[in-house]
Amino acid sequence: MSPIAGSSASVELLVTDADTAIAHRSGSVPVLATPRVIALCEQAAFSAVADQLAAGQTTVSMKVQIDHLAPSAIGQSVTAEATVEKVQGRRIMFTVSVHDDHGLIAVGRVTRVVVDAEEFLAKAHQTD
Repeated sequence: MSPIAGSSASVELLVTDADTAIAHRSGSVPVLATPRVIALCEQAAFSAVADQLAAGQTTVSMKVQIDHLAPSAIGQSVTAEATVEKVQGRRIMFTVSVHDDHGLIAVGRVTRVVVDAEEFLAKAHQTD
């Protein structure tokens, strides 16, 4: 199987203390952290193609470009959406966007690569 251009998925999150810049040590304000925004985009991208891969395959992140445009407070509901823009060999390029109750809070692109999970893990540096 191969990922299909136009495939998409979305994920939702209710922002809590654990999702803030303070909790992620990426800032000193109690709003949705940029690393958490990126993680939501990655989750949506992964989900958009996960069921289109062959047994034993998965995707891993290669490149993330995000413009975090507006803050989201604790208690806000946010939704990240990823759409397959292009498939080039093993590389899958996604457009991503994140909205909260007030509108657009982030946009960008994510590139993921299809890998054989066992082979990929075999390349990971292990500690004894």
